[in-house]
Amino acid sequence: MRRQLNLYGERILGRLVKWLIRLLRRADPDRTSDFCGSAARRIGPWLPAHRIGQANLRAAFPDKDTAWIEATLRDAWENLGRVAGEYVHMARIWDFDPAHPDTGRIQTDDAWLFDQLRLDGQPALCFAAHLANWELPAIAAAAHGLPSAVVYRMPNNKAVAREIVRIRAPLMGRLIRTRAQAALEMAAALSAGEHLGMVVDQHFSRGVDVVFFGRQCKANPSVARLARRFDCPVVGVRVVRLPDHRFRIEGFGPYDLPRDQDGQVDVTAATQMITTIIEGWVRENPGQYLWFHRRWR
Repeated sequence: MRRQLNLYGERILGRLVKWLIRLLRRADPDRTSDFCGSAARRIGPWLPAHRIGQANLRAAFPDKDTAWIEATLRDAWENLGRVAGEYVHMARIWDFDPAHPDTGRIQTDDAWLFDQLRLDGQPALCFAAHLANWELPAIAAAAHGLPSAVVYRMPNNKAVAREIVRIRAPLMGRLIRTRAQAALEMAAALSAGEHLGMVVDQHFSRGVDVVFFGRQCKANPSVARLARRFDCPVVGVRVVRLPDHRFRIEGFGPYDLPRDQDGQVDVTAATQMITTIIEGWVRENPGQYLWFHRRWR
């Protein structure tokens, strides 16, 4: 009986999401972002995940008072709502013009880095974090002509997953699901000369121990392990949300990762280096970070 109820619930959720995506797609991208951001800002503090965010921010910023924490979390809820509203309009949002990199919705001073990666004849690893609209780095790679692959987590609901893949596939190159064979698929992508991107700032139970905001946690070592195996460039990409529905995409690197006495990439030290870089990004824009995940366990 419970299994049947769960099945019915999954079907209803899938239909609701498909209906919502179609509804949002008909609206203007800016209005959709504003509406979803405003709704999340109001509703988010009433949800159980808000308590996770409070605990995370108290741990990360012990010197900040309650008013700052609550204001930052409301900004984080708004950012999350905007990401949801922008998701169905990703193709329309991307309007970067290389001839005018400081105008339009998408801005960057680092197009040279994407060009360098495209022309160097090597595969590359790109890490990002859940900042601003974290879907944009994957679109940036494909838009600059980089043969690319993106690691993503498949939602449990199959209907929702199909909608997400349908939106992502034309914009982001090869999609690699996080599953048992993902490591083989990632290695295959690099062997084929592709540029592999992944978000690496959340808890990873099979990860290595690192320090994030002064507290120990588990981090995904995939970037470091693959860099050790393929000895390819490693870069970081972050997105900063700007006023008036604009974004700045910033590229960093290629990085010189720590190496062991044999000259091989030191997986633990390199993962810590990447974690520290991400911490610096978050400190600059804490209200644009996804604080509602249990990072420390």
